[in-house]
Amino acid sequence: MLKVLDALSNRHRLRAVARLASAGPAYISQLARDIGISRPLMHLHLRKLEAAGLVTWTVETAEDGKAISLYQVEPFAVTITPTLIAESAHTLSAEQAAGSTDS
Repeated sequence: MLKVLDALSNRHRLRAVARLASAGPAYISQLARDIGISRPLMHLHLRKLEAAGLVTWTVETAEDGKAISLYQVEPFAVTITPTLIAESAHTLSAEQAAGSTDS
């Protein structure tokens, strides 16, 4: 749960998920253009979404022979309950529980 919430806590990542959910799979360059950020920054955001299990990618070969990544959103639902929060809190390190923003 913590990985999912952390991944969705950024406006660029929210916009990437929204774009993929509404318009379907996209290449990283197209996503970066659609969202208005650089390709390297988009790549970092997609890696975080992937680590949380929210997006997946496949490699395709372009006409010029270059490998390109096609990203798609994975179906997911997040239900947050007090019990789930209590269970997740036990997985926090002491530093995280004290309020560190490093992830």
